[in-house]
Amino acid sequence: MASNGTPDGKVVHAENGHHETRDNATSTPHKMSVGKYIATRFSTLKPPMLSAPNPIRLLRLLNGKQWLFFLCGFIAWTWDAFDFFTVSLTVAQLAEQFDKTTTQITWGITLVLMMRSVGSITFGLAADRYGRKWPFIVNNFLFIVLELGTGFCNTYKQFLACRALFGIAMGGLYGNAAATALEDCPEEARGLISGMLQQGYAFGYLLATAFARGLVDTTSHGWRPLFWFGACPPVLIIIFRLCLPETDAYRARQAVRNEKGNIGKTFIAEGKVALKKHWLLLIYLVLLMAGFNFMSHGSQDLYPTMLKNQYNFSPNAVTVTQVVANLGAMTGGTVIGYSSQIFGRRFSIIFISILGGALLYPYTFTSSKAVIAAAFFEQFCVQGAWGVIPIHLMELSPGSFRTFVVGTSYQLGNLASSASSTIEATIGAQFPLPPKVSGGKPIKRYKYGLVMCIFMGCVFAYVILLTFIGPEYLKRSFDIENDEDLAAAAGQDAIENARRRNERPYGTEKDAESDEKVTS
Repeated sequence: MASNGTPDGKVVHAENGHHETRDNATSTPHKMSVGKYIATRFSTLKPPMLSAPNPIRLLRLLNGKQWLFFLCGFIAWTWDAFDFFTVSLTVAQLAEQFDKTTTQITWGITLVLMMRSVGSITFGLAADRYGRKWPFIVNNFLFIVLELGTGFCNTYKQFLACRALFGIAMGGLYGNAAATALEDCPEEARGLISGMLQQGYAFGYLLATAFARGLVDTTSHGWRPLFWFGACPPVLIIIFRLCLPETDAYRARQAVRNEKGNIGKTFIAEGKVALKKHWLLLIYLVLLMAGFNFMSHGSQDLYPTMLKNQYNFSPNAVTVTQVVANLGAMTGGTVIGYSSQIFGRRFSIIFISILGGALLYPYTFTSSKAVIAAAFFEQFCVQGAWGVIPIHLMELSPGSFRTFVVGTSYQLGNLASSASSTIEATIGAQFPLPPKVSGGKPIKRYKYGLVMCIFMGCVFAYVILLTFIGPEYLKRSFDIENDEDLAAAAGQDAIENARRRNERPYGTEKDAESDEKVTS
């Protein structure tokens, strides 16, 4: 697997069934037995209690270029979420337009979730091989085309085709956005910036909700203006990204590949090393992300239905509760992301998951408007754990394949959890309540709160267990000098030559090459 920082500065490292320790992030690893690795799961969980600097000071550590990289990744991730929620917020209108049931329309959502893994693999490998910039731009160009295309759909088949292709584009963005925002981020500020980045998803939902109220069914075009509008901001995001260079971390890695002469061959060699050393880690990350995605979808997707069906909330009351819950999510992600830099990634996730589990009863069994408070704090916990994830995945991922590993583990986990709301709804149907009458027609009611509470209790337990047994690499260096995989694939000499060439003043390369020839 990867590595786990210990309170005494050591790092536990597990690879391909072999387990190792390091005295720090750059020293030579020492193998340890499986039994000893298991024993370290307790000792390494102890919070390192690193210094807790003023968050404002942490934000000031980022220079102008690093802030631009973060903003570019955050805005793109926010609008990615906005475009995703355009369908879930217009299900009724789409069902009427295409003369289909609500279940048939939600296949448009399911297709997006299913196809996201294809996008994460395709665009992830492209970003690791060719750079973050152009795959990012292609991604956003596809958003423009497919959101416009969805807005002009006239048949159900056209709608499904557009959403399936949109899933590929959406799947390709997360890993790239995380790499763009965090790769060059100062080590001290990583936890805080990670939490801020992840909450772009909740912010995107809030924006989608607000614009849906203003654009859907307010003109003669019905639901279509929301999708047309959704295609506009990616134009600005593309222009923004065109104005920025590649990240420093990627440029340093590309310089090493250039030293070897055959970039493609070196990239393939890096892939072989990564697969050989980290296959167990990749499986672990997918399992972990499946738990995290079950945690978010299981606590969110059916919740509006529960409020409306079981507790008879009005549409406005449901909207207010959802907005407050997302404000809690944004707050929690930022706070716990920051805290993980002090207490460690694993400890922060486990602590906030235990707290989230304790809040499940008021979150699912409060029938009055007081549930708003429970919704705020439950989503504070759920998205608080999520706030640690971008940097946790970045630190665990092989350096040469950060975009691919971060994006693919996230999206495969999403695929595994895509049926969470269906599972909850199906089980909920086994616990009926007395029906209510609306418009002279009886409406079936179910104990969705009971099912969600039990389901989420199991999910929290799963996440706690997976996080406990897994590795951690707090404070990991992203520099090529400390990348053992790159050294194994390209050679230490190539890394040293690339580093010296990057440090050499402009215009001295030819002189240096001549000196090398004379020396030889």
